[in-house]
Amino acid sequence: MAKPPPSMEQYYVGVDVGTASVRAALVARDGLVKATAEEPVRIWQPAPDRYVQSSDDIWDRCCRAIRRVTQGVEKSQVRGMGFDATCSLVVLDKHFQPVAINQDGVQEQNVMMWMDHRASEQAAHITSTGHQALRRVGGVMSPEMQPPKLLWLKENLRETCWKQAAHFFDLPDFLSWKATGSLERSLCTLVCKWTYCPQEGWDTSFWEAIGLEDLLTDNCSKIGALTCCPGTSLGEGLSAQAAAETQLKTGTAVAASLIDAHAGGLGVIGADVKGLSLPCEDQPMTSRMAVVCGTSSCHMGISQQPLYVPGVWGPYFSVMVPGLWLNEGGQSATGKLIDFMVEGHAAFPQLKILAEKSGEGVYSYLNRHLETMAGDSGHLGTLAASLHVWPDFHGNRSPLADPTLRGMVVGLTLSRTVDDLALLYLATVQSIALGTRHILDTMQETGHDIRTLFLCGGLSKNALFVQTHADVTGLPVALPFQTEAVLVGAAVLGACASRDYSSIQEAMQKMAKVGKVVQPNLEHLSFYNKKYRVFLRLAAHQREYAALMDSVVFSPDPGL
Repeated sequence: MAKPPPSMEQYYVGVDVGTASVRAALVARDGLVKATAEEPVRIWQPAPDRYVQSSDDIWDRCCRAIRRVTQGVEKSQVRGMGFDATCSLVVLDKHFQPVAINQDGVQEQNVMMWMDHRASEQAAHITSTGHQALRRVGGVMSPEMQPPKLLWLKENLRETCWKQAAHFFDLPDFLSWKATGSLERSLCTLVCKWTYCPQEGWDTSFWEAIGLEDLLTDNCSKIGALTCCPGTSLGEGLSAQAAAETQLKTGTAVAASLIDAHAGGLGVIGADVKGLSLPCEDQPMTSRMAVVCGTSSCHMGISQQPLYVPGVWGPYFSVMVPGLWLNEGGQSATGKLIDFMVEGHAAFPQLKILAEKSGEGVYSYLNRHLETMAGDSGHLGTLAASLHVWPDFHGNRSPLADPTLRGMVVGLTLSRTVDDLALLYLATVQSIALGTRHILDTMQETGHDIRTLFLCGGLSKNALFVQTHADVTGLPVALPFQTEAVLVGAAVLGACASRDYSSIQEAMQKMAKVGKVVQPNLEHLSFYNKKYRVFLRLAAHQREYAALMDSVVFSPDPGL
């Protein structure tokens, strides 16, 4: 595609498909976001732990968002496009039409979402095989990965879904296919969620061991015969049909995609930090950890050599930054957990009224309310000294890697005031930060040398959340100049695909920017060290409790 005249700005479109919405951004060559748009996507919850979507609905919303952000821009100025999305499973038939993934047979419901945990038993079965491929996922198969989801479909919907399916896509790859018609899959999705190994390809013994050997036919075409690095230019660019749907030029460069968390990592971890007095300055990128925190959180550290971390996914090669290895920790519920705790409290209706009267959002009001409660002490963290939350209400992704764990709150009273709600909110935020420290410590023990946290995502806009992470870990937190760092990361892919930048590393350095640095208050570290010890004890008790409950045999009491 011909470049616009030098006097005209060059733009890239980044598209992020999150849990509940599609967002798009028009991003300039220097990384500044010029326009954004958001479109909601439908979610169905047909049963507990089941969450499904429609790939047609998602694509339609993507096209709407793209049209909105590029409205009024000369189409030749849009040089490239990149997609990121949640690691959800999309099922299509041989005609590339949706295949229903539920017993009710509603065809449009063909996306099994990342947070759909129906395949927990299948994940446990895969873990029990002890196959060597599990070493790259921390030794434990998560129900959020694709092999257990695929096994569930085969075991439960053999006739209506499994036999009809011809293409199983990770959602990011589905989007790039819709845009270009190219069946090349991104290494990001296949390596991180499907057990693919770039050096060796598909491990046939793994799929045979778990009972999915039928996916190996026709050169593994159902799950991906062709692979490439993220940012690679796909096919001949935007297809004529996709160009009509997005109102962009046919042939516009489209990049191999990323999982949403990895796009967030791309949008922050390579930023130029000169002059910011950060401990990672003049150090390799391996001294940084990207924490992408929204509905759930992902913790990404990179390394020059493969590092195997118990309970942490990876090491994965070239899945985010080409030529480097990635370890990915995570928390399955963070923003969702905070919302659950706050909105489920008896005082929430009163809190909403108070926040509306003040002209603030609920969380801004809570943060200010906690400062008032702390008074002159200056350390509001101690308000929750006797209130502790174990945050795994949706299981533990890292580093315990136990999806069966459940949440716990210790220290509740009979009071139901706004003050009590504020304290529960504070303790929940602290527990998430302590979970980050748990992951960080585990990664440090196995060879990572992380000196600075780079936070992005919705929760990075919450000042209490950010400061608590700095205080609990004792590390400075760098925040992106552009709050939409995930969208910038997706646009980096488009810039790389357009060949306006020679590599993802160059595009990251030029387009990702630090906006603010939050330093830890080291005077608070002693308090959080104590709270961390309580957190680790809760972890031990939780696992003991789970084992005890598993051993209980319920039978009528003969004395009754």
